[in-house]
Amino acid sequence: MADFMFYERPVALNRDQHRRLRINPASNHFAFAGKTNAVPIASTEFPEAARDYPIVFVGEEGGNFGVAALVGLRDRENLLVDEQGRWADGVYVPAFARRYPFVLARTDESETLTVCIDEVYPGLSADAGEALFDEQGAESPYLQRALEFLRLFHDEAQRTSTFANRLKALGLLVPKVINLERNGERYTLQGLWMVDPEKLAGIDDERALELFRSGYLNWIHAHLQSMGSLPRLLQRLDSRVAAGSQTPGGITAEPSPVRH
Repeated sequence: MADFMFYERPVALNRDQHRRLRINPASNHFAFAGKTNAVPIASTEFPEAARDYPIVFVGEEGGNFGVAALVGLRDRENLLVDEQGRWADGVYVPAFARRYPFVLARTDESETLTVCIDEVYPGLSADAGEALFDEQGAESPYLQRALEFLRLFHDEAQRTSTFANRLKALGLLVPKVINLERNGERYTLQGLWMVDPEKLAGIDDERALELFRSGYLNWIHAHLQSMGSLPRLLQRLDSRVAAGSQTPGGITAEPSPVRH
């Protein structure tokens, strides 16, 4: 997963350049996530996210695997974000989206993780909102909390990647194509992987103990149970179509993460 998904103009946060910068959530805060149908998610988020989203594995044979929550059934459409850039009330928001407009990423020049901010976010100004730095250039309490969230997020992303790739190495993931038909239109979800329950039931005792002791078994069960959320996405799609949205069908699941 690219570090800068959702970010139009990410720049390294600089205490001199951004000394006067403040942040105040914009009314259309989640507009940045409106044109994706899959959001990366961390394994620690599974219990909450599974109630609202199908949780799937994404990747290509021979490559790295990640985990994503399906938020849409058509290409470039998030069914949880409305035209005003608001996330649906009462629905879990993945940490991958909650961290915006901040991101902890590796720049082209260095392998060191750098805190970046999306300069085009409309909630940034010098006039209103939470200050990022104090008059002496020290990190404000608000920024300190944001940085701690980013660090936790990064750690959980690494754990989730290890989890997904371990399941692939154990042969538990199988490709899954989901075909849907609604009101005469067909939608195909491809590029997805799921845990095969039969393969899971057939693993040897040593591997079963590994999955249990690592906590992976609970995450697997949450993944499998989350597929029961698919009908709720279908209901959201029906409502959007009825309201006049005619986005072309198809899906492009984008691969790979913490509740805070």
